[in-house]
Amino acid sequence: MKVVETIDLEQKFQDKIDREIKIEPNDWMPEAYRKTLIRQMSQHAHSEIVGMLPEANWITRAPNLRRKAVLLAKVQDEAGHGLYLYSATETLGADREDTIDDLHSGKAKYSSIFNYPALSWADIGAIGWLVDGAAIMNQVALCRCSYGPYARAMVKICKEESFHQRQGYELLTTLANGSPEQKELAQDALNRFWWPAIMMFGPNDDESPNSAQSMKWKIKRLSNDDLRQNFIDATVPQAELIGLKVPDENLKWNEETGHYDFSPINWDEFWQVIGGNGPCNKQRVDARRKAKEDGMWVRDAAMAFAEKRMKKQSA
Repeated sequence: MKVVETIDLEQKFQDKIDREIKIEPNDWMPEAYRKTLIRQMSQHAHSEIVGMLPEANWITRAPNLRRKAVLLAKVQDEAGHGLYLYSATETLGADREDTIDDLHSGKAKYSSIFNYPALSWADIGAIGWLVDGAAIMNQVALCRCSYGPYARAMVKICKEESFHQRQGYELLTTLANGSPEQKELAQDALNRFWWPAIMMFGPNDDESPNSAQSMKWKIKRLSNDDLRQNFIDATVPQAELIGLKVPDENLKWNEETGHYDFSPINWDEFWQVIGGNGPCNKQRVDARRKAKEDGMWVRDAAMAFAEKRMKKQSA
């Protein structure tokens, strides 16, 4: 009898999604849907928080006050994005501290792109233009995610990410139009971040274990390969406009498909980075673990104060 009831609930759940009705925290949902969302949203939150690290490292070395203020604002935005998303995972019963501990233990992943170092000031522009540009390509679709709290969080996040992308492109445009040395820095940043940026969308569709079900549930709206192609089609003309060359000798416009053809991706590198063997994997996780440990006294003090206040009010 329970099996029949579950099947009926699952059918009603899917019908609701097919009719574009948002799923809210108190609605019935399959356990697999809940777990998929917790995994995706927590990993998204981790990516926002870990993504602060390569940029924060350049705040004190920004070339002028304006650039420093812009970068400070951006890093602050990313912190806010992480908090929105951790809050969204909590609506599904996930414990925030547990999800953060999963990051620190290596159980949970975050975007592979943040395991690459920012070696020059031009890299800050490349991160804004390419990394945030790739994020926007994915996150605009997430604004229509079937889960209400996630979709609503993405509306605000996308508005802020669009500024980040423009800031990065403006920074690289300035360098590309500067001295030969500055243009060389911009080109070098593009050379190093191009392939990691297009890996951000995840493995090809035929190797992505969760994509088909996530699209059926309308957690995702576009496949990894479609998102990647859309990003390349949008970004290549932007590079050409400022005189930079995308580092792909096989890149060319295909009149028949209406898209750019590009070289095969080095998926061995991607899986190495995802597996913890990227240039900065250990450094990134160690930094986040240390931040939690160093800030423990603040949280303990806040909790002690809150408990004391509650006891005083109840007395």
